[in-house]
Amino acid sequence: MGTEETRKDMDIDSWCLDLSYDQWVPLPVSGQRPSARYKHAAAVVDDKLYIIGGSRNGRYLSDVQAFDFKSLTWSSVRLKMEPQIGNWSPENLLSTSGHTTITWGNKLLLIGGHSKHDSDSMPVRFIDLESLQCGIVETSGKAPAARGGHSASLVGSKLIVFGGEDKKRRLLNDVHILELETMSWELLEATQTTPAPRFDHTAAVHGDRYLVVFGGCSHSIFFCDLHVLDLQTKEWSRHEIPGDMIAPRAGHAAVTIGESWYVVGGGDNKSGCSETLMLNMPKLVWSTLTTVKERDPLASEGLSVCSALITGEIYLVAFGGYNGKYQNEIFFMRPKPRNSSRPKIFQSPAAAAAAASVTAAYALAKSEKLDFFETEEPIKLVVNKKDVSVELDAVREDKKVMELSLTEARQENSRLREKIEEVNNTHAELSKELLSVQGQLASERSRCFKLEAQIAELQKVLESFHSIESEVEVLRKQKSALEQDMEHAAAATRQGSGGLLSWLSGAPRSS
Repeated sequence: MGTEETRKDMDIDSWCLDLSYDQWVPLPVSGQRPSARYKHAAAVVDDKLYIIGGSRNGRYLSDVQAFDFKSLTWSSVRLKMEPQIGNWSPENLLSTSGHTTITWGNKLLLIGGHSKHDSDSMPVRFIDLESLQCGIVETSGKAPAARGGHSASLVGSKLIVFGGEDKKRRLLNDVHILELETMSWELLEATQTTPAPRFDHTAAVHGDRYLVVFGGCSHSIFFCDLHVLDLQTKEWSRHEIPGDMIAPRAGHAAVTIGESWYVVGGGDNKSGCSETLMLNMPKLVWSTLTTVKERDPLASEGLSVCSALITGEIYLVAFGGYNGKYQNEIFFMRPKPRNSSRPKIFQSPAAAAAAASVTAAYALAKSEKLDFFETEEPIKLVVNKKDVSVELDAVREDKKVMELSLTEARQENSRLREKIEEVNNTHAELSKELLSVQGQLASERSRCFKLEAQIAELQKVLESFHSIESEVEVLRKQKSALEQDMEHAAAATRQGSGGLLSWLSGAPRSS
């Protein structure tokens, strides 16, 4: 059995050493793989990759899977909960997605996430990798609201939690700190240009001082922006990403190695991001390391990426995700070693390097005049002018890059000011038009009220006309009857008048 393990160790060693730099390669896996998933949590501890929970087809997963880099096999981790916590079991305790995990001592801490058992405040759960116990960590202070899709970044013993989406789908951009030594929460009140509320972003810490946040989304917008929070001054700043080399994305994964921040996958719900990016954190300079095919598993949302130390080198390990299909493959990348000894941009590279050069030169000049040791011959100090020249050239180059970036930033600020002024002018004109339209509408309403009153009066008059017509008709009939009576009376009168006249005139009467 020892021979078999040695052979497998040699296989993984030689396999890793044969990898090309900055290229993703699927890792050969023996045996059965875990369920495909996305929005899980992942961590590498010793020689194993741990995958916790996640989501698949709208269902929360509660399993814990471990991949052994030596045997290249998966195994399911069976957890126990002692003492029992209410009605909780390891299954429903870990049934979550959109959570984050960090390694703290011999434990994995699971921070937040969405589940069927959402609480009002963010839960902190633990998995003890030695005893295989799991449970809930008791915390003090004002815990943040329960959420998922947030970021959690470790700085010493402090865990920095930013953003996310709460159980009511409310987007967040607050910053909370969990002190792991005392397990106490506190709210960090930051100022300046706070990032827009978002979830499914990534965050990392540089120099134990700066929290860097990239991408993410709201319910309608996918972001392609970079924000930096100075944890000492508690001030946010936004750093423009020049050009269109980087697409907006959410659900991507990221991990830091030294001063390089590697960003993998993500998408915009329409297509996945196929490029693997690297941010030089001291200089805030982006570069594309490699690009995969459009439907490649690495062009997925909700995947994970970790760093693993194998055969004395650090490798990137990616797992899972969703790009129209749920994934469960493991991919390796051998990142090319990069020089991380450059000065940090947040401390002004040109100024820091120039100051260091001047300090060194001054120290050398002063040391030539001092006798630190009693020797028969004076100590001769040799200054390598070539090295100093190279450093100065590098500083000048950094200065040019910074001046160019500053110029671009000023131009962009000028363009933004013009756009803001144009928007303000348009808003003012639209406000005037709105007031005018509102005035016209009020006038028309008044006219409508008057017309309605007139119509009501006319209707009343019209109703009275009907009764008048009936009376007129009765009068007409009475008039007609009266006229007939008058005609009969006139005829009778004429007949009587004719006989009398004949008698008076002596005319013979007809027999």
